[in-house]
Amino acid sequence: MPRKVDRARSKKPRVRNNILKVVIAGFVLVAAVIIGVALFGANRSSRSDENNNVVPDVRARRIDYEVVNSYPHDPTSFTQGLLWHDGGLYESTGQYGQSKLRRLEFPSGKVLKEIKLSGELFGEGLALVDSRLIQLTWQSQRGFVYDLDTFKLEREFSYSTEGWGLTYDGKNLILSDGSSDLFYFDPKTFKTIRKLTVRMNGQPVTELNELEFIEGEIWSNVWQQDLILQIDPSSGTVRSFLDLKGILAPSDKTGVENVLNGIAYDEERKRIFVTGKLWPRIFEIKIKR
Repeated sequence: MPRKVDRARSKKPRVRNNILKVVIAGFVLVAAVIIGVALFGANRSSRSDENNNVVPDVRARRIDYEVVNSYPHDPTSFTQGLLWHDGGLYESTGQYGQSKLRRLEFPSGKVLKEIKLSGELFGEGLALVDSRLIQLTWQSQRGFVYDLDTFKLEREFSYSTEGWGLTYDGKNLILSDGSSDLFYFDPKTFKTIRKLTVRMNGQPVTELNELEFIEGEIWSNVWQQDLILQIDPSSGTVRSFLDLKGILAPSDKTGVENVLNGIAYDEERKRIFVTGKLWPRIFEIKIKR
Protein backbone atom coordinates (compact mmCIF):
# COMPACT_ATOMS: atom_id res chain seq x y z
CA MET A 1 0.00 0.00 0.00
CA PRO A 2 2.65 2.55 0.86
CA ARG A 3 4.36 1.66 -2.36
CA LYS A 4 1.19 2.45 -4.38
CA VAL A 5 0.92 5.83 -2.64
CA ASP A 6 4.54 6.60 -3.35
CA ARG A 7 4.07 5.65 -6.97
CA ALA A 8 1.02 7.85 -7.26
CA ARG A 9 2.88 10.78 -5.79
CA SER A 10 5.90 10.18 -8.00
CA LYS A 11 3.76 10.35 -11.18
CA LYS A 12 2.15 13.74 -10.53
CA PRO A 13 5.29 15.87 -11.10
CA ARG A 14 5.96 14.01 -14.36
CA VAL A 15 2.48 14.87 -15.63
CA ARG A 16 3.02 18.53 -14.79
CA ASN A 17 6.42 18.44 -16.55
CA ASN A 18 4.89 16.85 -19.64
CA ILE A 19 2.15 19.49 -19.76
CA LEU A 20 4.75 22.22 -19.43
CA LYS A 21 6.81 20.70 -22.23
CA VAL A 22 3.74 20.56 -24.48
CA VAL A 23 2.90 24.19 -23.76
CA ILE A 24 6.48 25.29 -24.47
CA ALA A 25 6.58 23.25 -27.65
CA GLY A 26 3.31 24.86 -28.74
CA PHE A 27 4.71 28.35 -28.18
CA VAL A 28 7.86 27.42 -30.13
CA LEU A 29 5.77 26.06 -33.01
CA VAL A 30 3.58 29.16 -33.15
CA ALA A 31 6.64 31.41 -33.06
CA ALA A 32 8.24 29.41 -35.87
CA VAL A 33 5.10 29.73 -37.98
CA ILE A 34 4.95 33.50 -37.40
CA ILE A 35 8.63 33.91 -38.31
CA GLY A 36 8.19 31.73 -41.38
CA VAL A 37 5.21 33.75 -42.59
CA ALA A 38 7.14 36.97 -42.02
CA LEU A 39 10.14 35.70 -43.95
CA PHE A 40 7.91 34.42 -46.75
CA GLY A 41 6.23 37.82 -46.98
CA ALA A 42 9.62 39.51 -47.01
CA ASN A 43 10.81 37.26 -49.80
CA ARG A 44 7.69 38.05 -51.81
CA SER A 45 8.06 41.77 -51.35
CA SER A 46 11.76 41.93 -52.16
CA ARG A 47 14.41 40.24 -54.24
CA SER A 48 18.11 40.47 -54.94
CA ASP A 49 19.81 42.06 -57.90
CA GLU A 50 22.93 40.73 -59.64
CA ASN A 51 25.10 42.06 -56.80
CA ASN A 52 22.93 40.35 -54.17
CA ASN A 53 21.58 43.67 -52.96
CA VAL A 54 17.99 43.46 -51.73
CA VAL A 55 15.70 45.32 -54.13
CA PRO A 56 12.12 45.93 -52.90
CA ASP A 57 9.39 45.32 -55.44
CA VAL A 58 7.54 48.48 -56.42
CA ARG A 59 3.95 48.64 -57.61
CA ALA A 60 3.98 50.01 -61.15
CA ARG A 61 1.92 53.16 -61.53
CA ARG A 62 -0.05 54.09 -64.59
CA ILE A 63 0.93 57.43 -66.09
CA ASP A 64 -1.23 59.56 -68.35
CA TYR A 65 -0.34 60.92 -71.75
CA GLU A 66 -1.78 63.12 -74.46
CA VAL A 67 -1.50 62.89 -78.23
CA VAL A 68 0.30 66.00 -79.46
CA ASN A 69 0.19 65.20 -83.16
CA SER A 70 0.05 62.39 -85.67
CA TYR A 71 1.90 61.84 -88.93
CA PRO A 72 1.54 59.58 -91.98
CA HIS A 73 3.08 56.10 -91.83
CA ASP A 74 3.27 53.46 -94.55
CA PRO A 75 0.40 51.04 -93.72
CA THR A 76 2.29 48.17 -95.39
CA SER A 77 5.23 48.61 -92.99
CA PHE A 78 5.42 45.80 -90.40
CA THR A 79 7.29 47.95 -87.89
CA GLN A 80 9.82 46.13 -85.71
CA GLY A 81 12.25 48.88 -84.76
CA LEU A 82 11.99 52.67 -84.82
CA LEU A 83 14.44 55.44 -83.93
CA TRP A 84 14.88 59.17 -84.38
CA HIS A 85 18.07 60.80 -85.66
CA ASP A 86 19.01 64.07 -87.30
CA GLY A 87 15.50 65.28 -88.07
CA GLY A 88 14.05 62.01 -89.34
CA LEU A 89 13.04 58.46 -88.50
CA TYR A 90 14.77 55.17 -89.20
CA GLU A 91 12.73 52.00 -89.31
CA SER A 92 13.32 48.25 -89.41
CA THR A 93 10.43 46.20 -90.79
CA GLY A 94 9.61 42.50 -90.60
CA GLN A 95 7.95 39.64 -92.45
CA TYR A 96 9.78 37.14 -94.64
CA GLY A 97 10.38 38.54 -98.09
CA GLN A 98 9.32 42.03 -96.97
CA SER A 99 11.90 43.00 -94.35
CA LYS A 100 13.64 46.34 -94.90
CA LEU A 101 15.79 49.05 -93.41
CA ARG A 102 14.44 52.52 -94.12
CA ARG A 103 15.01 56.21 -93.57
CA LEU A 104 11.77 58.19 -93.43
CA GLU A 105 11.29 61.86 -94.11
CA PHE A 106 9.60 63.75 -91.31
CA PRO A 107 6.79 64.67 -91.08
CA SER A 108 5.63 63.32 -94.45
CA GLY A 109 6.66 59.71 -93.80
CA LYS A 110 8.10 59.50 -97.31
CA VAL A 111 10.74 56.76 -97.76
CA LEU A 112 14.05 58.48 -98.53
CA LYS A 113 16.32 55.45 -98.51
CA GLU A 114 15.65 51.72 -98.33
CA ILE A 115 17.40 48.37 -98.57
CA LYS A 116 15.76 44.95 -98.51
CA LEU A 117 16.90 41.97 -96.49
CA SER A 118 17.25 38.50 -97.99
CA GLY A 119 13.99 36.61 -98.26
CA GLU A 120 14.92 34.11 -95.54
CA LEU A 121 15.43 36.88 -92.98
CA PHE A 122 12.79 38.46 -90.73
CA GLY A 123 13.84 41.98 -89.72
CA GLU A 124 13.54 43.01 -86.08
CA GLY A 125 14.94 45.63 -83.67
CA LEU A 126 17.06 48.63 -84.67
CA ALA A 127 19.55 50.82 -82.79
CA LEU A 128 22.00 53.59 -83.59
CA VAL A 129 25.56 53.50 -82.23
CA ASP A 130 27.61 56.51 -83.31
CA SER A 131 27.45 56.38 -87.12
CA ARG A 132 26.33 52.74 -87.33
CA LEU A 133 22.86 51.28 -87.60
CA ILE A 134 22.48 47.89 -85.88
CA GLN A 135 19.65 45.67 -87.07
CA LEU A 136 18.47 42.33 -85.63
CA THR A 137 16.67 39.44 -87.23
CA TRP A 138 14.15 37.19 -85.54
CA GLN A 139 15.16 33.51 -85.44
CA SER A 140 18.23 33.37 -87.65
CA GLN A 141 20.51 34.74 -84.88
CA ARG A 142 22.07 37.14 -87.37
CA GLY A 143 22.59 40.84 -86.86
CA PHE A 144 23.85 43.48 -89.29
CA VAL A 145 25.86 46.67 -89.01
CA TYR A 146 25.29 49.39 -91.62
CA ASP A 147 26.80 52.76 -92.35
CA LEU A 148 24.30 55.38 -91.22
CA ASP A 149 24.50 57.50 -94.37
CA THR A 150 24.90 54.95 -97.14
CA PHE A 151 23.25 51.85 -95.61
CA LYS A 152 26.32 49.93 -96.77
CA LEU A 153 26.73 46.67 -94.87
CA GLU A 154 29.87 46.89 -92.74
CA ARG A 155 29.74 43.60 -90.88
CA GLU A 156 27.56 40.78 -89.60
CA PHE A 157 27.43 39.37 -86.07
CA SER A 158 25.61 36.57 -84.26
CA TYR A 159 23.84 36.08 -80.94
CA SER A 160 22.53 32.98 -79.17
CA THR A 161 18.91 33.96 -78.63
CA GLU A 162 16.05 35.31 -80.71
CA GLY A 163 16.16 38.95 -81.78
CA TRP A 164 13.13 41.11 -80.95
CA GLY A 165 13.84 44.67 -79.79
CA LEU A 166 17.09 46.62 -79.63
CA THR A 167 18.23 49.93 -78.14
CA TYR A 168 21.43 51.69 -77.04
CA ASP A 169 21.92 53.32 -73.65
CA GLY A 170 25.06 55.24 -74.63
CA LYS A 171 27.33 52.44 -73.48
CA ASN A 172 25.79 49.08 -74.32
CA LEU A 173 23.27 47.59 -76.71
CA ILE A 174 20.18 46.14 -74.99
CA LEU A 175 18.35 43.27 -76.70
CA SER A 176 14.97 41.67 -75.99
CA ASP A 177 14.09 38.16 -77.13
CA GLY A 178 10.42 37.86 -76.20
CA SER A 179 11.13 36.56 -72.72
CA SER A 180 11.27 38.51 -69.45
CA ASP A 181 15.04 38.98 -69.87
CA LEU A 182 16.98 41.81 -71.45
CA PHE A 183 20.53 41.17 -72.67
CA TYR A 184 23.32 43.75 -72.58
CA PHE A 185 25.87 43.54 -75.43
CA ASP A 186 29.16 45.26 -76.06
CA PRO A 187 28.53 47.37 -79.22
CA LYS A 188 31.98 46.58 -80.61
CA THR A 189 32.43 42.87 -79.86
CA PHE A 190 28.73 41.97 -79.58
CA LYS A 191 29.56 39.79 -76.59
CA THR A 192 26.99 39.43 -73.82
CA ILE A 193 27.84 41.50 -70.73
CA ARG A 194 24.89 40.85 -68.46
CA LYS A 195 21.27 39.77 -68.29
CA LEU A 196 18.49 41.75 -66.66
CA THR A 197 15.18 40.17 -65.63
CA VAL A 198 12.20 42.51 -65.87
CA ARG A 199 9.49 42.34 -63.20
CA MET A 200 6.22 44.18 -62.85
CA ASN A 201 4.58 44.17 -59.43
CA GLY A 202 6.96 41.43 -58.38
CA GLN A 203 6.26 39.11 -61.31
CA PRO A 204 8.38 38.52 -64.45
CA VAL A 205 6.99 40.18 -67.58
CA THR A 206 7.31 38.17 -70.80
CA GLU A 207 6.86 39.17 -74.45
CA LEU A 208 9.14 42.21 -74.15
CA ASN A 209 9.48 43.59 -77.65
CA GLU A 210 10.58 46.90 -79.22
CA LEU A 211 12.89 48.93 -76.95
CA GLU A 212 13.92 52.57 -76.58
CA PHE A 213 16.20 54.21 -74.02
CA ILE A 214 14.60 57.43 -72.77
CA GLU A 215 16.02 59.68 -70.05
CA GLY A 216 17.71 56.88 -68.12
CA GLU A 217 14.88 54.34 -68.49
CA ILE A 218 14.29 51.41 -70.82
CA TRP A 219 10.92 51.71 -72.53
CA SER A 220 9.49 48.47 -73.88
CA ASN A 221 6.47 47.46 -75.90
CA VAL A 222 4.76 44.24 -74.82
CA TRP A 223 3.79 41.97 -77.72
CA GLN A 224 0.04 41.87 -78.40
CA GLN A 225 -0.68 44.43 -75.68
CA ASP A 226 -1.23 48.17 -75.76
CA LEU A 227 1.33 48.73 -73.03
CA ILE A 228 4.65 50.51 -72.90
CA LEU A 229 6.65 49.65 -69.78
CA GLN A 230 9.16 52.02 -68.20
CA ILE A 231 11.92 49.88 -66.73
CA ASP A 232 14.60 50.75 -64.19
CA PRO A 233 17.84 49.50 -65.84
CA SER A 234 19.56 48.98 -62.48
CA SER A 235 16.99 46.56 -61.06
CA GLY A 236 14.68 45.50 -63.91
CA THR A 237 11.68 46.85 -62.00
CA VAL A 238 8.80 48.30 -64.01
CA ARG A 239 8.17 51.54 -62.16
CA SER A 240 5.45 52.90 -64.43
CA PHE A 241 3.58 52.13 -67.63
CA LEU A 242 1.54 53.69 -70.40
CA ASP A 243 -1.73 52.15 -71.52
CA LEU A 244 -2.18 53.23 -75.14
CA LYS A 245 -5.35 51.30 -75.79
CA GLY A 246 -7.47 53.20 -78.27
CA ILE A 247 -4.73 55.49 -79.55
CA LEU A 248 -5.31 54.06 -83.03
CA ALA A 249 -8.89 54.11 -84.28
CA PRO A 250 -10.38 50.60 -84.64
CA SER A 251 -11.18 51.36 -88.25
CA ASP A 252 -7.44 51.73 -88.96
CA LYS A 253 -6.67 48.19 -87.79
CA THR A 254 -6.93 45.55 -90.46
CA GLY A 255 -5.64 42.42 -88.67
CA VAL A 256 -4.78 40.80 -85.34
CA GLU A 257 -1.07 41.59 -85.78
CA ASN A 258 -1.67 45.32 -86.21
CA VAL A 259 -0.42 45.91 -82.68
CA LEU A 260 1.48 48.67 -80.94
CA ASN A 261 5.19 48.32 -81.75
CA GLY A 262 7.63 51.15 -82.31
CA ILE A 263 9.05 53.78 -79.95
CA ALA A 264 11.37 56.62 -80.98
CA TYR A 265 12.74 59.52 -78.96
CA ASP A 266 13.91 62.92 -80.12
CA GLU A 267 16.32 63.73 -77.29
CA GLU A 268 16.96 67.28 -78.44
CA ARG A 269 13.32 68.35 -78.42
CA LYS A 270 12.10 65.75 -75.90
CA ARG A 271 9.56 64.28 -78.29
CA ILE A 272 8.23 60.72 -78.07
CA PHE A 273 6.89 58.92 -81.16
CA VAL A 274 4.95 55.65 -81.17
CA THR A 275 3.46 53.51 -83.91
CA GLY A 276 2.54 49.91 -84.66
CA LYS A 277 2.73 47.13 -87.19
CA LEU A 278 0.87 48.12 -90.35
CA TRP A 279 -0.37 51.32 -88.71
CA PRO A 280 -1.15 54.24 -91.05
CA ARG A 281 -0.16 56.78 -88.39
CA ILE A 282 2.81 57.66 -86.18
CA PHE A 283 1.75 59.45 -83.01
CA GLU A 284 3.67 62.04 -81.08
CA ILE A 285 2.75 61.78 -77.42
CA LYS A 286 3.54 63.81 -74.31
CA ILE A 287 3.64 62.48 -70.76
CA LYS A 288 1.38 64.27 -68.29
CA ARG A 289 3.33 65.01 -65.13
